[in-house]
Amino acid sequence: MSDAAAGAPRRCFWAAGDPLLGAYHDEEWGVPVHDDRRWYEKIVLDGAQAGLSWLTILRKREAYREAFAGFDPAVVARWGAREQARLMKNAGIVRNGAKIRSAIGNARAFLAVQEEHGSFDAFIWRFVDGRPVQGRARGPASIPARTALSDEISAVLKKRGFSFVGSTIVYAFMQASGLVNDHTASCFRRPLVARLR
Repeated sequence: MSDAAAGAPRRCFWAAGDPLLGAYHDEEWGVPVHDDRRWYEKIVLDGAQAGLSWLTILRKREAYREAFAGFDPAVVARWGAREQARLMKNAGIVRNGAKIRSAIGNARAFLAVQEEHGSFDAFIWRFVDGRPVQGRARGPASIPARTALSDEISAVLKKRGFSFVGSTIVYAFMQASGLVNDHTASCFRRPLVARLR
């Protein structure tokens, strides 16, 4: 039974079929992020998602929070081979050596951005002049996998030493963190999120 048939609010197509996805969609997706720990969390989790479903990562998010010191980049940036080996034994996260090394390396790059700009938040919101881009999605076919802006942000992040930040991953990161509002035109969250900054 569809959301509409059941009398429930209409959601983006991807949020149907699992209560965890529905809650994430209704409470978090597209809401502008302004907290640096949450930004680092987004970078780690979106990198971990590469090649996997977002639902898989959502189910592992609490284990990630525990494994990565509550997503404190200052702690993770100090980790080396011993911590990498420990993380590779953690069945609660994606045990992929490249993704684990990336999360640690990205913590170091994240701290460098904070040092230069005062916060990662100040740095990343400059790409959209401090205001979320309002997407025009009507359905699955009209949501891009990447844009010229995600290409630009990806290139800047790579130049600053981040990894697992290809343009497609960056666009998903932009959608999730509210840099762009890609709730579809019929989704009940679209007008609510459009008012947020």
